[in-house]
Amino acid sequence: MIVLGIESSCDETSAAVVSARGEDAALDSLVILSQDVHTIFGGVVPEIASRAHLAAIAPVVKRALEEAHVELDDIDAIGVTNGPGLVGALLVGVSFAKSLAASLEIPVIGVNHLEGHLFATALEDPEAVPPFTALLVSGGHTMLLDVPAWGEYVLLGSTRDDAAGEAFDKVAKLLGLPYPGGRHIEALAKESSGATIRFPRPMLHGGQRPGDADYYDVSFSGLKTAMLHAVRHAEARGTLDAERAQLARSFQDALVETLAAKTVRAAVEHRRTRVVLGGGVACNQALVSAVRDRVRAQVGTDAKVFAPGVRLATDNAAMIARAALFHLGRGERSELSLNAFSSMPLA
Repeated sequence: MIVLGIESSCDETSAAVVSARGEDAALDSLVILSQDVHTIFGGVVPEIASRAHLAAIAPVVKRALEEAHVELDDIDAIGVTNGPGLVGALLVGVSFAKSLAASLEIPVIGVNHLEGHLFATALEDPEAVPPFTALLVSGGHTMLLDVPAWGEYVLLGSTRDDAAGEAFDKVAKLLGLPYPGGRHIEALAKESSGATIRFPRPMLHGGQRPGDADYYDVSFSGLKTAMLHAVRHAEARGTLDAERAQLARSFQDALVETLAAKTVRAAVEHRRTRVVLGGGVACNQALVSAVRDRVRAQVGTDAKVFAPGVRLATDNAAMIARAALFHLGRGERSELSLNAFSSMPLA
């Protein structure tokens, strides 16, 4: 079974070919074209993203097929992201996938973008399979899930305001760093020997118990505001340049500690010995290390934490093709009336 995956939910146009050999799935090709134009605006401009997808999608798909050494006639199905994301951007991928599937007379499968992130790490490590605790962290989403099996997703908690990646982007802007901000804050934080300010760990305190409304939820608006005040005070003192690395480290430590603590809470409560990270922020090494340290200390030394590499952490078509393979195996197909949706619940 050979599946062509298409991803266009935000500002990456991506296509991939994934093939199934028995129980195993192999990544045969992955092409990701990022839209660097958005760095000028400090964020993604939906209309520009949609137009860029229109120009890129055909050559990106062609390149993915060439790198996999397959022809269109070899494709058995097409998986495409149909939500959540920017509707205009999603419609480019969905329309292209439906038209191509109809012309080839093969199935098309709409895939939830968030479910794709859960499958991403399994393409690199065959042990990253359910049951596990999942932390999805990206520019648009931050959520904790219990995953007893593929296709069974129980939402435990999510952000009540900013997503983790969004918080990174906004704080990067405060510090005068480029967009997207996550990797720049991580690099700057490494220049600091340690955090000089203890920012609040939002919605994290020892009095919380399972069943409390805030036990798994996170909130980063207060942390972002605390960072704003710290930057303004440094500007007033004329010391911002000297303190920039320490501020980045202090912010990152607060966000990472919060996410790591909440993730381990979920693993302990649901007795999971596997933890899977997904989304763009999942390639932050400070976050991965913090989760691993806490999991080993509180779950057990035999517990494992899985995080995707950079290419599979970002929005990509390989994870969409892998999720589509799963749905194909269950006999699921989408109609040609398949539509795109800006929001789409996973659990």
